[in-house]
Amino acid sequence: MDSTELIKKVRQIEIKTRGLSNHIFAGEYHSAFKGRGMAFSEVREYQYGDDVRNIDWNVTARMNRPFIKIFEEERENTVVLLVDVSGSREFGTQVRFKKNLITEMAATLAFSTIQNNDKIGVIFFSDKVEEFIPPKKGKKHVLRIIRQLLTFQPENRKTDVGEALRYMTGAIRKRCTAFLISDFISSDVQGLEKSLRIAGHKHDIAALRIADRREESLPNVGLMLFSDAETGEQRWIDTSSQAVRNAYAQRAAKREADLKQTLLRCGIDNIDVYTDEDYVKSLMLLFKRRV
Repeated sequence: MDSTELIKKVRQIEIKTRGLSNHIFAGEYHSAFKGRGMAFSEVREYQYGDDVRNIDWNVTARMNRPFIKIFEEERENTVVLLVDVSGSREFGTQVRFKKNLITEMAATLAFSTIQNNDKIGVIFFSDKVEEFIPPKKGKKHVLRIIRQLLTFQPENRKTDVGEALRYMTGAIRKRCTAFLISDFISSDVQGLEKSLRIAGHKHDIAALRIADRREESLPNVGLMLFSDAETGEQRWIDTSSQAVRNAYAQRAAKREADLKQTLLRCGIDNIDVYTDEDYVKSLMLLFKRRV
């Protein structure tokens, strides 16, 4: 992709996703992901009915009469997008590829973040952390993120969601809101649960599972050569066999059910977004669920 084409694509993504952020998500994002913490504001003299747990004992000792600490809700939030750039994102049979869906959703969330005057950062991951863009504010920063979403080429093609979560836990010291955007294919579910539990104690995490209908069921089109986008393994499959199609669907259903149970046990809000669906409705559902 040359520079002229890249600028054009960045502009197209900016116009579409910024419009969604301004006119559709503004209120919902602010309500769902406003600052969760409480920051110290000032001290004042104790009044009848105040919570004694908020007494500032140092000031009380100096002034020889009781003072309490006053706290205010922290309005500024830090948002981190954990974006799966493994080989399976290149798959898509319904309307668009998963990587195009991921790009639009991530850009929409990024513009919603800066509109709320929050910081936004990105972790691109495969089975390792490929790149970390530290959280910052501003349109220029978001446009840099969009450019990377459009052009990023990972070194590895496999998936390890847990590794991305472990990296975020170490790299982001202050509590943040994290959007985990992945298809969760080829991820170690047991390792994922452990990492989700640890990261979830520190950060506010929402999982966005990107999926395609053909990952759940096979069409009856005879003998086909299948290639694993992450390992490169190839295999001939007879899709005319009802038993083969049933086994494929059952395996896909079990993989999805195991993931759902893992997210539920870890208390992680989550939505499924398919390549043939309007992701706006899915994001709105996530936002409203959290209000």
